[in-house]
Amino acid sequence: MYIKIFIYFILGYVNITVEGFFIERFLNTCISKKIFLWKTIRSKSTIISANIGIKDFKNVAKISKDCKCKIKINKKSGLPFILNKYRKRKIFAISLGVLIITLVVISNFIWNIEITGIESDIEKSEITDIINNEGVKIGTYKRNLKLQSIVNKLRIQRSDIAWVGMKVKGTNLIVEVVKADKKPEIINEEEYCNIVAKEDGVITKIQAQNGTPAVAIGDTVKKGDILIKGVIEGKFTEPINVHSEGEVYAKTWHKNVQKVYYNQIIENQTGNNEKKYSINIKNFKINLSKTLSKFENYDTIRTVNKLRIAKDFYLPIEIVSTEYIEKQKNEISYTKEEAKQIGIQNAEKILSEEISSEVLNKYVNENEFDGYIEIEVIYEVLESIGTKEKF
Repeated sequence: MYIKIFIYFILGYVNITVEGFFIERFLNTCISKKIFLWKTIRSKSTIISANIGIKDFKNVAKISKDCKCKIKINKKSGLPFILNKYRKRKIFAISLGVLIITLVVISNFIWNIEITGIESDIEKSEITDIINNEGVKIGTYKRNLKLQSIVNKLRIQRSDIAWVGMKVKGTNLIVEVVKADKKPEIINEEEYCNIVAKEDGVITKIQAQNGTPAVAIGDTVKKGDILIKGVIEGKFTEPINVHSEGEVYAKTWHKNVQKVYYNQIIENQTGNNEKKYSINIKNFKINLSKTLSKFENYDTIRTVNKLRIAKDFYLPIEIVSTEYIEKQKNEISYTKEEAKQIGIQNAEKILSEEISSEVLNKYVNENEFDGYIEIEVIYEVLESIGTKEKF
């Protein structure tokens, strides 16, 4: 039956309504003459609606007249009527056909590579480079993709990746990355180790829970010096190697140097801006306006939006928005004291981000040169400087 309906769609069909007191006679006559009716609906005892092929309409109309019934066409359907509807819109029909063919063709290629699980743009670009080196780029034919091979290469080349998966959705290649947690080296309690200095400093306190202290309070040590030996020595026994345990505190010094010029040029945004747009189609660029900005001094913000017609169906078309934000140069002069305070503030800000331990003292040194002052800020800090090292 479905084959017959499809044939009638190709040839054309109509939906009719037949009304009269001899509906049963009408239906029996159609059946006896082998006229195919489908979707027959009887709304009342004297009214039915049905679909019939266009070539059967004349015969059905004659049967309806013989049965003293009225017949009416409700709707014309099928390919001939669709073509007839658009015969005066050839350009539209041709354009629609070209568009459909184009979408079918470009659906076989990759037009976007999406990397998830990583926030850093630098790391994303590094992974993109690896993928590109394996032959997967924007415009790659989907059937040429060897995803498992690329996944294996990523795992080998990036030790910071715990898991990676790749899948294609529409014209979008999705790369899912799970980063590996960086864990410090853990020394097993059964392994022998010393405690060594991770910073230069002057020892202020030693708490040796296991092992033998190798330094005393007041000693100056360098980074890498042994603080607590992983050895226990007895008067009447041979030395025994152990797993060192303990804390060693020391005064350490952290410094930062800042150079501040007395005369500086500061750039401030004026609040004026302009936007220019362009369209990228693969490697072809169309500028919708002049590319040069009317401002002499400016910051540039470039935004690229990839065109898509569904969530994962990207097109090889990019809308590029370039915003130019005007900047104005202002000359500022500082006195020696003002420059010194700026240098101190900048140095302290950096040191406070680096140091989490107790600050005992702060020292400020200054050196004046022609046109600028150099400020050195030193923090004297009390901190634990021991770290375990296997031997």
